[in-house]
Amino acid sequence: MEQQKTLDIRTDRNRLSKLNDRASLMLSVGSVETPLGVLILATDSNGDLCAADFIDHEQRLLRLLERRFRRSGYTLSAGSAPAGIEKALAAYFMGDLDQLRTIRLRTGGTPFQQSIWAALRDIRAGTSMSYSGLAAQLGKPNAARAVGHANGSNPFNIIIPCHRLIGANGNLTGYAGGIVRKRWLLDHESRYANTPFELT
Repeated sequence: MEQQKTLDIRTDRNRLSKLNDRASLMLSVGSVETPLGVLILATDSNGDLCAADFIDHEQRLLRLLERRFRRSGYTLSAGSAPAGIEKALAAYFMGDLDQLRTIRLRTGGTPFQQSIWAALRDIRAGTSMSYSGLAAQLGKPNAARAVGHANGSNPFNIIIPCHRLIGANGNLTGYAGGIVRKRWLLDHESRYANTPFELT
């Protein structure tokens, strides 16, 4: 898969200057190479991950940061990915799937979004779940559409494994990184979890 090598954080200068006046969150933006392309990582001063997305979806990363942190204010500056996060991602792609759970997250978002994102992290690697199945598991059987919206607002590509959520008929739908990446991730996890791909 062709990879874009240059990290280019595009932020409106007037908006950023206003945010600087009241910013309580300073984010460092770095990147790591993965088999699926360059992954952009935004981390806070504690090294907690605040956002992750592929470089060809940089604008989505910026848009979701704005939704979650605009009220408190934040700044973005170029930096490097924390060694611990880079190590965990490398281990994941080498087959140690549980390493994703060692990455500390600063989620933000609404309480409902946080509940969906937490539930996504609990879907076992090597398996998948439907939107309606996750809604039922959370005691909200009629909330499949809302689950889909929260899943689509997941700001932590790969780390919060929204790729494990699929259509009730088994179709690979609704992945911001693209269906090719979603299939690759599911196949990768199935291979190293020693389980056939399955829908739970």
